[in-house]
Amino acid sequence: MCSALRTPHVRRVHSGSCAPAAPKLSWLARPLRRALRNVLAGLTLLVSANLALAAPPVSAPPPERAAVIRHLVRQDCGSCHGLTLKGGLGSPLTAEALAGRPDEALLATILNGRPGTAMPPWRPFLTEEEAKWVIQWLKDGAPE
Repeated sequence: MCSALRTPHVRRVHSGSCAPAAPKLSWLARPLRRALRNVLAGLTLLVSANLALAAPPVSAPPPERAAVIRHLVRQDCGSCHGLTLKGGLGSPLTAEALAGRPDEALLATILNGRPGTAMPPWRPFLTEEEAKWVIQWLKDGAPE
């Protein structure tokens, strides 16, 4: 048996020899975890931004269909979201209000509605591609 086993900074390893124990670094663990979490959050944000930039552009519907969809948004969506889309029973649909909202969440809301609320599903009236175009159009400020 190793006589060094009696000291707290030396431990016995499986081979039977004595080796110095690793120093306790618990005081360092919390800041390292915090720093690692911040680095991972930053990388996630960068990857998300790159994916958003790399997403293929949404193709606009034909001009006649685009006019019908704009009318639908202004009148039907406007009945709850306000005719100027600045809010009402529903939340505002302005570019500022939608700026931080993920497109996928908006797409799901448009196509599937929100159960238990006044927001109906628009899937019977809009294709997925048209709903993506509506999101882009609204985020661009809903120009005529």
